[in-house]
Amino acid sequence: MIDADGALKLINDVGFPIASAIGCGYFVFLALKFILEGVTSAIKNLTAIIQSLDARVKAMNTDIVKIDTLVSAALNVQPDTDRIARAEREDARKD
Repeated sequence: MIDADGALKLINDVGFPIASAIGCGYFVFLALKFILEGVTSAIKNLTAIIQSLDARVKAMNTDIVKIDTLVSAALNVQPDTDRIARAEREDARKD
């Protein structure tokens, strides 16, 4: 930070309008920095939430295919092999 002597020296060197513009620019910089830090942290939190929801959707899709296959077998109906083939991916659950 600039002390009173430094501020007066800056005003004498460049003039009051330029010194006040520098001060206002610094204030705008600090305000934008504060706002962007809040937005960045909110985006990181939302990204984590979306990734966990995506993992849940993948796990639910796998479970639905399993249930569909079990019901088809219990009712002696041919299971939808195209759907099973589309769902054959790595299991998203971590258990």
